[in-house]
Amino acid sequence: MRTRVAVAFTGPSGSGKTTLVEKVAKALIKSRKVAIIKNDPKDKAVFDVAGKDSHRFFETGAEVVVTSPTRTTYFSHREKRLDEIVTMVNDFDILLVEGLKTLPLPRIAIFRNTIDESYFDCSEAIAIDHTIDTNDYKIPENIDILDLNDLDAILEWIDTHAKAI
Repeated sequence: MRTRVAVAFTGPSGSGKTTLVEKVAKALIKSRKVAIIKNDPKDKAVFDVAGKDSHRFFETGAEVVVTSPTRTTYFSHREKRLDEIVTMVNDFDILLVEGLKTLPLPRIAIFRNTIDESYFDCSEAIAIDHTIDTNDYKIPENIDILDLNDLDAILEWIDTHAKAI
């Protein structure tokens, strides 16, 4: 059985989490099978258009799977634990998780302009850009500081810290 690993990304709305996860996934997909889980805590993501078949089926309250030659999409009314999602997705080498601060995964917090220090308790690294002066904050010594615009350094951190799942 091969080793599968996971790492998580967190940060305030608008910090660049999705952009970073997208860049990381595009880089990793060249040599690995990548899976992504995105948390939608405010339940505002739009997955389908009202009136279309999959939306109509989902509105019934059923669990819905839509398959096509290029993708399979699973719509669920039930919250899934990470282990359930891992079992369902199954075929990946690395899992990137956006959000879900309570999961016990190595985590990079993303910040622009200002750092929200409340993220320090759930993060092993922070990724920041030039808009932040680290001298303005008391960043714990156990938190690595990454350049948000240095994808190679972020990928190296992920390779070193991703947790086997």
